Amino acid sequence: MRADRLVSLVLLLRQRGRLSAATLARELDVSTRTVLRDIEALSAAGVPVYAERGRHGGFALLPGFQTELTGLNHDEALALLVAGSRRGAQVFGLGSALASAMLKVVDALPEGHRDTAAGAAQRLLIDPETDLLSRRVVAEEVPDTVVAEVRRAVFAGHKLRIHYAAVDQAPKWRTVDPIGLVTVRGQGYLLATRSGADRTYRLARVLAAKELDEPAQRPDRVDLDRAWQERSTRFRTGGDQVAVLVRVNPARREDLVGTALAVIAEETDPDGWLRLEVTFQDSRHAEWALWQLATNAEALAPQWLRSSLRDRAAAIATCYGVSS
Repeated sequence: MRADRLVSLVLLLRQRGRLSAATLARELDVSTRTVLRDIEALSAAGVPVYAERGRHGGFALLPGFQTELTGLNHDEALALLVAGSRRGAQVFGLGSALASAMLKVVDALPEGHRDTAAGAAQRLLIDPETDLLSRRVVAEEVPDTVVAEVRRAVFAGHKLRIHYAAVDQAPKWRTVDPIGLVTVRGQGYLLATRSGADRTYRLARVLAAKELDEPAQRPDRVDLDRAWQERSTRFRTGGDQVAVLVRVNPARREDLVGTALAVIAEETDPDGWLRLEVTFQDSRHAEWALWQLATNAEALAPQWLRSSLRDRAAAIATCYGVSS
């Protein structure tokens, strides 16, 4: 444990520069006294760490000091290799860079970990392209030139000009303040603000992008996970959403829930079927989702949805009821 902590301490100083003993203790979840002992141990081992006195003092590494990956243990190396198998890098245009990085990681591992970590990674599959029902998950194609420009603006903290094609609208140029990038099930999203308001843009709908020289108006630090959850909640509860009461075969519950925006209530009927109140984005979304389930689900309310499904079924029956 102490060896891992010493490596973490060096990496913190490498990545963030001068840090106080109190800050290091908080980051490593240890006492300040433990940090001071670890600093002494690093100095004794030849790591060029030095103390700066004064109000804004702390500990730092001599400029130019480099670390190697020899401090990685087996599980840490395995975590890197597993992360390298995810499709997020493809969505953000980093596939070739990630493949190259993984080769370097494996090559830099201690001899005893190299073969075992690579072999263990072959036993894990993360986010395959198809599920057990052979439904293919297709990652959206985004031109490398577009995603590279978006990525540069996000990392540099510059404003971004995008030519964006929103649903049912003609493409328009927009200037936004990029916050971060998110990938969900093979789809990439840009989280940004525009004139101070939160905006979420699907990368596949960005037709062109240009990083600007002007600094973006955004906070220095961001919790992307929290930001995504907040925007997801607003998406599920806004717009022209419709609530539907439906009975569904328990075997098809996940299919229904997977297409709905949210489940408001759920109970079990005496015959074992489930009665759920769910929300959909709009009327077309609701009709489409219920139609996919055929006789494994019944819309109980609203009446317009029942009528719409009945009319569609009648049209299909008429089409196939007469022999050619």
